[in-house]
Amino acid sequence: MRRFLFIAVAAVALAACTPAEQQAWRAPAGFEGPRLEAHDVVSFDGAKLAMQQWLPDDGEPWAVIVGVHGMDDDSNAFELAGPYWAKDGVATIAYDQRGFGRSPDRGIWAGDGLMTDDLRTVTALVRQRYPHAIIAVAGESLGASVAIEAFASAAPPAADRVVLLSPAVWGWSTQPLIYKTTLWLGAHIDGGWVINPPNWVTKDRYASDNIDELRRMGHDPYQIWGTRADAIYGLVDTMERASRTVGDIRAPVAYLMGAHDQIIPGEPMRLAARALKPTDHSALYAKGWHLLLVDHQREVVFRDVESFLRDPAAPLPSGAPVIPGARTAENTAPPVQAAIASR
Repeated sequence: MRRFLFIAVAAVALAACTPAEQQAWRAPAGFEGPRLEAHDVVSFDGAKLAMQQWLPDDGEPWAVIVGVHGMDDDSNAFELAGPYWAKDGVATIAYDQRGFGRSPDRGIWAGDGLMTDDLRTVTALVRQRYPHAIIAVAGESLGASVAIEAFASAAPPAADRVVLLSPAVWGWSTQPLIYKTTLWLGAHIDGGWVINPPNWVTKDRYASDNIDELRRMGHDPYQIWGTRADAIYGLVDTMERASRTVGDIRAPVAYLMGAHDQIIPGEPMRLAARALKPTDHSALYAKGWHLLLVDHQREVVFRDVESFLRDPAAPLPSGAPVIPGARTAENTAPPVQAAIASR
């Protein structure tokens, strides 16, 4: 999610007319069905999606989080959260979405249908493996958009909770005209055009205040550092649908955002949060950025997520204010508990 915002500054005149490219998959002959392997998820059509797991040392987990990463990222997005939750008995199973990380057709936009079907498949496999655990889906940025679409559909994933971390809901209806125009041109004139914003555009924008972790991410060979125009177009389509359907999710929702987010503008996230149910939770973290699972205050978020898994009706222990405009209940907490959570 870190680079697509600046596409407008890179608009150029392009000549050839080619359609946007999307992945297309068909189950191979003799396909035996989806399954969890040691390092991969075999999805509904036989595609192998790379997977990472962080499991408690002792016993069965009381809860399992299915982690869905953001745009141009991979399952390493959960590498700090996973061990933290594991020590408290929560397993995290995160996978590389199609087109990202170590999964098939890296760099090619998969489309909402494939991505939501993958999420349904992974969640069903996790439910089958851990039938007695609370199952939650935690989506970050684009991963939150995919989760919204899947859970707002007529066939939601088999999960008990939904955690939306800095949800990517900056769709067409809230994009500036110059962005919309450039995106349309880039995707429909030459969808394979790779966008690499210049340093002067990105140097003062940060996804997190954890600079050391951002540097590490910069050396991650599975990150994508040049995004195709048609993938960005598909992303904005997904964000638009997510922004319009977040209120249709029937499962309990925790909708979390940072006050310093420089990737997704605050206004689209606040507008989408207005559709949350009164029984849902929202939080605006004063020290939070876009990558809430990476920030220096990340353990505040980790604890709020754990609390939400245990009791989705309870206030979040951080005591963070609700997102302005959301109908969700206040996150009141005893003074001592709130003081500890805010450190």
